[in-house]
Amino acid sequence: MNVYDFSGKTPKGEKSLRDYEGKVLLIVNTASKCGFTPQFKELEDLYLKYKDRGLEVLGFPCNQFAEQDPGTDAEIHEFCQLNYGVTFQVFGKGDVRGENAQPLFKWLTSQKGFKGFDESHPIAKILEGVLKEKFPEYLEGDGIKWNFTKFLIDREGNVVDRFEPTTVPSAIAPEIEKLL
Repeated sequence: MNVYDFSGKTPKGEKSLRDYEGKVLLIVNTASKCGFTPQFKELEDLYLKYKDRGLEVLGFPCNQFAEQDPGTDAEIHEFCQLNYGVTFQVFGKGDVRGENAQPLFKWLTSQKGFKGFDESHPIAKILEGVLKEKFPEYLEGDGIKWNFTKFLIDREGNVVDRFEPTTVPSAIAPEIEKLL
């Protein structure tokens, strides 16, 4: 099994990840009203820098974390384009953890577990505090902990690494370059 065995919904219907076969993928669960939302800009920058060499960034909006993406799919797409100039593929909104998680995210988290937050990030301690206080169950296991968890996939469809929200997208560039 690899990433190409999954699909996601788009405004035009279901899209197979097989369409991205042979590409390096950065799969990210996103949100429009999160402290990490400005990462859209760096994700777009990575996409523009490397798309001609085979990188695809795939955004999967999610409203599971403090309801930080309450809009419709159309509103989310418009927000991403207007505020961050996003041109990479943004899929439809869905769950990324728990019983109703999209199969893709169940598989991704089974391939690469939670390694901890980057403590040097200014929001890391705040995020950990919020999770401990309001969502302690999110800290258990390898499930997605918050918005903007990123998974790097090689050209064969295998999960190479997982980066938590506290890892800014630009810091992933050297890992992407190794795969291109």
